[in-house]
Amino acid sequence: MNQAPRPFQSSLCPVLNGTAKIPGDKSISHRSLMLGGMAIGQTTISGLLEGEDVIRTADAMRAMGADIQKHDNGTWICHGVGIGGLREPDQVLDMGNSGTSTRLLMGLIGGHPITAQITGDTSLTKRPMNRVIKPLEMMGVEFTAREGGRLPLTLTGPEDLLPIEYRLPVASAQVKSAILLAGLCANGTTTVIEETPTRDHTENMLRAFGIEVDVQTLEDGAQAISVTGGKDLTATDIIVPSDPSSAAFPTVAALICEGSKITLSNILMNERRNGLYITLKEMGANIEFTNERMQAGEPIADLIIKGNQTLKGIDVPPGRVPSMIDEFPILAIAASCAEGTTHMTNLAELRVKESDRLLMMAKGLKACGVDLEMGEDSLTIHGTGKPPKGGAKIKTALDHRIAMSFLVLGCTTQKPVIIDDATPIHTSFPNFVELMSGLGANISLIS
Repeated sequence: MNQAPRPFQSSLCPVLNGTAKIPGDKSISHRSLMLGGMAIGQTTISGLLEGEDVIRTADAMRAMGADIQKHDNGTWICHGVGIGGLREPDQVLDMGNSGTSTRLLMGLIGGHPITAQITGDTSLTKRPMNRVIKPLEMMGVEFTAREGGRLPLTLTGPEDLLPIEYRLPVASAQVKSAILLAGLCANGTTTVIEETPTRDHTENMLRAFGIEVDVQTLEDGAQAISVTGGKDLTATDIIVPSDPSSAAFPTVAALICEGSKITLSNILMNERRNGLYITLKEMGANIEFTNERMQAGEPIADLIIKGNQTLKGIDVPPGRVPSMIDEFPILAIAASCAEGTTHMTNLAELRVKESDRLLMMAKGLKACGVDLEMGEDSLTIHGTGKPPKGGAKIKTALDHRIAMSFLVLGCTTQKPVIIDDATPIHTSFPNFVELMSGLGANISLIS
């Protein structure tokens, strides 16, 4: 990010009311552009998230030969290059802040006998890529990277990609997806084994593009997900549902501002993405799921959220973590306003996100007067049932979810909360401030 920092302030608001349309799901947006850019025929995408991260994916696919255009009616049209059809990019692929784009594209590019260089912003170049590099090297992809497998890196795909069977050492939908995307170009069947279920958007979308994805349950309870290479994807139309990770911010804001009532439409409710909403309901949240339906193989619902009762602290089940890994920053905000203790563990993955989210949340919440303890992979928050005092200036470390979480907290604290830079929010939720302000939040730029 090269823009000058944009500090914002959030202060106490009476209630939040109204209906809002959350931007498209980021995970599905990335995958629709990648697969649409590989498929034979025309893929039409509606509801695409037009945040900076997703635009980086579109630019990268264009640089490798895919024809991707936005039309005046808001739809995106892709004409793909076919399996094995990516061309070598003339320029370095700059993925900005997007770890998802980087890891998935490493798999997609690795399936082709081409060389590509990938870099990113200050935050992304600190994030580890070895967990993707290791299985791709087993398939024959060559890498040159900084210490720890960090960007910038150069990768070269082999003439004949090897299919592999790989058991994930750490639950990660991004690593799983990178291997499966590479496997589309392998001569044989590629299998990923996961002991803990992770997001299955890649599998669902591959099926939508006509690829057979085989899922078997093994004797130890793990799942083996397999694809067979060499088969072209068939173009299809994709309607991107609204992002549940983005919807989490106005949801929690409404819950902690007593008397609020908001409606959020068309929210993705995939069982591997809805852990936050299950957790909030266990804490006593008044969230109603209406108009439940299926859309492009994904469950969708409209949400009605009412802030009319005090949340209660709970122990979050460790096994639920993969279904809500991106939502722990905003869950920590809810826990800070809840009555009693909320204990969260199995959070090591938070330390290698856009920032060390575990540390950043602990520091920020303490500065706002929250009583908590942080462990190596845990966070325990002792809520009083009342909003914390606030009054702090929060360092966001170029992390969009840290920035949005503390702006939500400021909606209910006794004193305003300031964040040092709201610029990263554009990576995933470009109209966050406008949407929240439209519901009644007091969020403003500090000049």
